[in-house]
Amino acid sequence: MKKRWNLLQADQGKVIALQEQLKINATLCNILVERGIDDFGKAKHFFRPQLSDLHSPWLMKDMQKAVDRITKAIEQHEKILVFGDYDVDGTTSVACMYQYLCKIYQQELLDFYIPHRYREGYGVSKMGIDFAKENNFTLIISLDCGIKSVELIAYAKGIGIDFIVCDHHLPDAQVPEAVAILNPKQKDCLYPYKELCGCGVGFKLITALAEHFSIEETHYHCYLDLVATAIAADIVPMTGENRILAYYGLEKINSNPNPGIKALIQLGGIQKKLSINNVVFVIAPRVNAAGRMDDARKAVQMFIEADDEKALAFAELLHNDNSERKEADSSITEEALAMIEADDALINRKSSVVYKEHWHKGVVGIVASRLIERYYRPTIVLTKSGDVLAGSARSVPGFNLYEAIHACREHLLGYGGHFAAAGLSLMPEKLEVFSNHFEEVVASTIPSQLLIPEIIIDTKVSFKEITPSFYSIICQMEPFGPDNMRPVFIAKRVYETGYSKIVKELHIRFVLQQDGVNITGIGFNMADKFYLLQLNQPVDIVFTVDENEWNGNTYLQLKVLDLKLSE
Repeated sequence: MKKRWNLLQADQGKVIALQEQLKINATLCNILVERGIDDFGKAKHFFRPQLSDLHSPWLMKDMQKAVDRITKAIEQHEKILVFGDYDVDGTTSVACMYQYLCKIYQQELLDFYIPHRYREGYGVSKMGIDFAKENNFTLIISLDCGIKSVELIAYAKGIGIDFIVCDHHLPDAQVPEAVAILNPKQKDCLYPYKELCGCGVGFKLITALAEHFSIEETHYHCYLDLVATAIAADIVPMTGENRILAYYGLEKINSNPNPGIKALIQLGGIQKKLSINNVVFVIAPRVNAAGRMDDARKAVQMFIEADDEKALAFAELLHNDNSERKEADSSITEEALAMIEADDALINRKSSVVYKEHWHKGVVGIVASRLIERYYRPTIVLTKSGDVLAGSARSVPGFNLYEAIHACREHLLGYGGHFAAAGLSLMPEKLEVFSNHFEEVVASTIPSQLLIPEIIIDTKVSFKEITPSFYSIICQMEPFGPDNMRPVFIAKRVYETGYSKIVKELHIRFVLQQDGVNITGIGFNMADKFYLLQLNQPVDIVFTVDENEWNGNTYLQLKVLDLKLSE
């Protein structure tokens, strides 16, 4: 697939000034300036994150109200239910809050609740509130959900149950009548950092409770590995407080992890130090699979289990769910691609809408993302759910998917979501008319460049700059994530040495040279570009810098993302 290259341009005046202060490679200063790190003070905060730099939790709107209501519940021996969503952010949030409350309150007056994805759907559920009423709970703390549950929280209030909402999703104009709403995205919330995940907001409430009851930091900093797992999985910006929390959470994952995380690392077969990338691709899918394939309650049970063997038993259940998820995801993706490839009309569309009634509802969102890897365009994957069709939609960067679905709402029973992802349902007989209308909307509104994948390139680099000390500073820029991605470089006028080759029919093992310096690299699924190297002409390559271990030796290599003939 052809890709667009977008080389960023940093303010060179700021780059020179920063290099004078930091005394490091100018190419690295280019990257820092692009990311808003343009003086010594900002660089110090970036490279040496400190937990003491976290903002006071009391700056968050309604924090005092939340702490007062929990204190009252403790004093009056009320039953408290911790309620959270079924994904990684929700289950880690619940595990943190439930464990912390168990430290400061009687465990028999506490419980947690995770709604079932298919029986109850996303967020606060009537079944959950009814469970609370039947079991005499008078306070629910909702985590990673609740900001949009206006009617359900009113229902709870009507039957004598108070709510404290900890959420990070964008509020609507009307918010629920809860005792307290902790969400930095509220317009009138003065909390300085707006990008916390749900678990991060819950962690702020725990911090405030600890300060209120004069409890030492060690009693809640022990949950930083769970917070880091949520930050990684929820793909929130890796800036500010998220970066500090992820940095220290990763340290804990690599030194003394929660028994549940430790078990998932063992099952994932990871021997080396974990990065955020490992958390995203090894830990998060196993936790998410619990809710996708079965019941996510066992993910919380795994996170709160203190005994290593029992935690491993729960982790194995999640691991099995993930194996099932992978199998379903793989076979459905294959079927969906075959459907598109068998129909010229579908191949040439600006959108994809595919449906089979037997596809597993838990993986249709993942399948939509897989289809975008092949056909880069807004995609909807539907399956049968009872008498209706239901499914997930995913977008390409820059295209507002929610608005496109909203424009076709006359054909739908329901829909919800945001700019990049959405869910929807419709009657079977509406499928064709909806699919055609959705294609019309996308085709008439999507700029053609958005149908070509874009590679954002941080800066130009020469091979002679790529040294162990250069790589060491890149490593200090971790943890990587949105708004602080692993740096992507371009090297121009690079020559093939004659030693590059295709490996496993799909990948290229590169040996390249620039100005007398040779570097090896790997390009995954790039065998179709090998002919460019055989032309014996200079090429421009886009890549990240990595480390490779072979036969006990460690050396730097390039992970090549794309190449083309030099102009």
